[in-house]
Amino acid sequence: MVEKQNILFIIIDQLRADCVTGALEAYVDMPNIRALRDDSVSFNKHYSVVNPCGPARASILTSQYAYNHGSVRNGAPLAFDTPNLAREIRKAGYEPMLFGYTDTSGDPSVLHENDPSVREYESVMPGWVEKLEMRAESSYPWRASLKTKGYDIPPFDEFFVPQTPKGQEPRLDDPAFYKAEDSDTAFLTDEVLKELSVRQGRGWFAHVTYLRPHPPLVAAAPYNHMYKDADIPPPIADKTCQEEAATHPYLAIYLEVMKHHKYFEGPLGEPDVCDGQDPEIIKIGRAIYMGLVTEVDHHVGRIIDHLKSTNEYDNTLIVLTADHGEMLGDHRSWEKRSVYEASFHVPLIIRDPNNKKFHGTVIERFSESIDIMPTILRWAGLGDGLIKPNSYNGHCLMAFLKGGVPGNWRTHVYAELDFGEPADPTPWQQVMGLDLQDANLAILRDENYKLVHFNAGIPPLLFDLKADPNEMVDLADDAESMPILLKMTQKLLSHRMRYTNRRLSNYRVTPQGTLSD
Repeated sequence: MVEKQNILFIIIDQLRADCVTGALEAYVDMPNIRALRDDSVSFNKHYSVVNPCGPARASILTSQYAYNHGSVRNGAPLAFDTPNLAREIRKAGYEPMLFGYTDTSGDPSVLHENDPSVREYESVMPGWVEKLEMRAESSYPWRASLKTKGYDIPPFDEFFVPQTPKGQEPRLDDPAFYKAEDSDTAFLTDEVLKELSVRQGRGWFAHVTYLRPHPPLVAAAPYNHMYKDADIPPPIADKTCQEEAATHPYLAIYLEVMKHHKYFEGPLGEPDVCDGQDPEIIKIGRAIYMGLVTEVDHHVGRIIDHLKSTNEYDNTLIVLTADHGEMLGDHRSWEKRSVYEASFHVPLIIRDPNNKKFHGTVIERFSESIDIMPTILRWAGLGDGLIKPNSYNGHCLMAFLKGGVPGNWRTHVYAELDFGEPADPTPWQQVMGLDLQDANLAILRDENYKLVHFNAGIPPLLFDLKADPNEMVDLADDAESMPILLKMTQKLLSHRMRYTNRRLSNYRVTPQGTLSD
């Protein structure tokens, strides 16, 4: 590696893969990210290994499956001594700057009970230098910026209530109270550019995390109406809500939860997604989401333009991905705590300035969110030597960036989801009578089939992805599919056994010293 090149690592919250490449690609304006994709190596079969936000980011930034790092839900602490990207990249001489958030809950075993890190779930993972706090439930610098610009700012729990123009009837897609140039997305980007403007030639590491298009669904003008009259495709919803609910007990409860899920703030923000199935509300929600995506794209473009104008573009590793996906009305659902493709399939774009001849390559092999950390570390010259290989679960993607294919590459992807809460039992726990330790599921997806295995004897789901790419027909009870169900279950069990935490178990202490595999 050329001495001290830059690393720009961007995570966009809740961005579906098909906005970049796929079903929604033709409908969402994303010129900057798509241009970056065409000038990089893109991974079309990239998957988050867990959701929601906190666990997803914990896995990305530790290269561990959630069942190994243990931060399985928002608010679940991450052990203080867990190896992570920030701590490891310091070994290559980088100061890991954070612009945004990691959604990490502090470890109560090493922190005092009054420490703020154990009193809010959005703390910062150890090792990062928080250059800008932009946490979803805080964002004090942004709020202060709006106040100094003369905005009459409301209480933060009313920040995202759409503001109806004077003399008009209220609409769900009315604009935010702030201008587009003052949005949270714009402010974050402004602060990134300020910092980078004085770091040229310094070999910096910047982790930039955009909250949007994560709800609440409100956007500043013109993004709130950018797709108002567009011919937006409807969600994948071939079944009625009752038919979807009949697919599986977990999904039946999920759809009930969605009835009370608030995607829009304010007096109009109680859309009945399931019972009403109001196509206008669904279209508005999808349109605002797409507007927020376009807004993020614009600001990603500003960072890329800065790199080009300062001659840093060809001296910077750029990694762009999302923490998890968004259902966006598919299967009569919103949010991400679902079992379907849209919840876990996310984009991954990597531009390695040292391997330009392979830019434009599209990888159709499976990759997982836990692969990003070992890839960045290898690119930075650390190899596998400084972080012990048995401390993480991901696989380095560098061979793909150099035009090759790693040997014995994975033939499936794995994901998991915890749907319990320790102090306030969730509807799933209450209805199904589940203990906290039983309120979870695991997913194994290969090229042909997808298995969703539930704990506590809850029936599984099995989909034939070749014949049924939209995951409409559950084959788990089909007698002819029993051999496939058994094979996929065995494959899932083998995967769990193969990647069980072996941080110290691959060592042996002997009179001659410590031996390892």
